[in-house]
Amino acid sequence: MFDLFSHPDPITPTQPEVLDLGDGVFHIKRLAPVELCMLHIHRILKFAPLRHMMTPMGHPTQVKMSNCGDYGWVSDESGYRYSQLDPESQRPWPCLPAEFLQLHKYACQLAGLVPFQPDACLINCYEIGTAMGRHRDKDEQDTSWPIVSISLGLSAVFQVFGDSRNAKTKNIQLDSGDVVILSGASRQYYHGVKPVKLDPLQPNLTQRYNLTLRKSQ
Repeated sequence: MFDLFSHPDPITPTQPEVLDLGDGVFHIKRLAPVELCMLHIHRILKFAPLRHMMTPMGHPTQVKMSNCGDYGWVSDESGYRYSQLDPESQRPWPCLPAEFLQLHKYACQLAGLVPFQPDACLINCYEIGTAMGRHRDKDEQDTSWPIVSISLGLSAVFQVFGDSRNAKTKNIQLDSGDVVILSGASRQYYHGVKPVKLDPLQPNLTQRYNLTLRKSQ
């Protein structure tokens, strides 16, 4: 099997920096091998293309989404839930790449958390100007498991609000290759993403991808 960490991405430093931001929030800079992760994403999206899902309120999501793993997060008029089948194709979601699992395990180890086996990976694609509103991840059967989030492409500001939407905001600048973990108290905190902006130094870069690995069942 390809060893994710003995073959670092050429643009990614080999030594990540781990920042403990409190309440179980960890920001790990320069961890993910960007080109390898994007290669896997493009392969996955050939079988499960990105789409705007419909919210229970009847509005399309701002961010385009897909999934890989045993389960995928879906949303429609019936509500939010995890499904073993892609609702558009009625086929199982593509397999979660072994390198994503290895990256997840390494991130947990760096944060001092007990590694576990995620069974779902939500893929979000942000175009310039799109954002993610304040929300909590609460559709998993056991919400005590951490969530590991990997940023690729354009930078973005990830916001953590606390246990209410109006709590004091913690802004985290996420660059390509960075990882954020929500664990402990922060696992149930409200969070979101500010509108993604164009990078003047990389005008041809027009998207941000975000992978969130989690244990749904």
